[in-house]
Amino acid sequence: MPKMHIERSVLINAPIDKVFKIVSDFHTWTDWSPWLVAEPEAKVNVREDGKFYEWEGEIVGAGEMTIAKEVENQSVEIDLMFLKPWKSKAKVSFLMKEEGDGVRLTWDMDSSLPFFLFWMKKMTEAFVGMDYERGLTMLKDYVEQGKVPHTMTVKGIQDFSGSKYIGIRRNAAIKDLSNAMSEDYTKLMGYVMENHADKKDGDAFSIYHKWELVKGQTTYTACVPVSEVPSDLPEGMISGSVPATKVHVIHGKGPYRFTGNIWSAQMMRQRGKKFKGNKNVDPIERYLNSPMDTHENDLETEVLFGVKS
Repeated sequence: MPKMHIERSVLINAPIDKVFKIVSDFHTWTDWSPWLVAEPEAKVNVREDGKFYEWEGEIVGAGEMTIAKEVENQSVEIDLMFLKPWKSKAKVSFLMKEEGDGVRLTWDMDSSLPFFLFWMKKMTEAFVGMDYERGLTMLKDYVEQGKVPHTMTVKGIQDFSGSKYIGIRRNAAIKDLSNAMSEDYTKLMGYVMENHADKKDGDAFSIYHKWELVKGQTTYTACVPVSEVPSDLPEGMISGSVPATKVHVIHGKGPYRFTGNIWSAQMMRQRGKKFKGNKNVDPIERYLNSPMDTHENDLETEVLFGVKS
């Protein structure tokens, strides 16, 4: 059976005893779980002592976790059993070590796939690794601030009216996406507002043409919608259009670092057959305020997946 090892870490600015107390109590997990954000209505049962956790949902599947061993302010070891969509077991651990004024928390998992899914090993490691990164990002805020400053609303299937746009197309590493997009939108918005402010026609958005988790790369076009495409586009800028279509929409509000939660919720809902995706329509991320406000708590974004008619 194909063995997998996933490991991610984060630096949390808090006392080590606080980090340990939160990680070792499953009652807190519903506040920062990277999976429950996609299906908050999933059934969750936590034993009174906080050492046993079971879940079941249409999207997140079903399973249970038991804290098998813990060493105060050092480590927590968990036995994990997946029951749906297929049965498998895993060993999960949290290791914590003081680093400067904070704590370096490492989350890892050792597991395996059913033999007939050997071809999914790299993709599964990439997906779970992304989930771990999202979970640790939320956990960091939960420990430091007492809450995760991000909310999501599933708006469901809506009409997208289509749009002409001016854009910048780029290949970028996923880890560098925030900086790359900030640079692109600074150029785009500067050009449009200085030269064609009267042609701006709605909220800025990005079209994602490729999203390669295993390679950590993406290809996207940063877009500013316009009523009419100018004839004097500077070098490096392109124009195009998105046709009117049906889309499945999830709205999010909070810092840009949590946008991955919206994307994961969309992908999980599509895999869970909550809607039928249209492969001919590239996913869109729409910014309901400035796309450069990547650190603002009130940044509002929507992720749109094309829906098959």
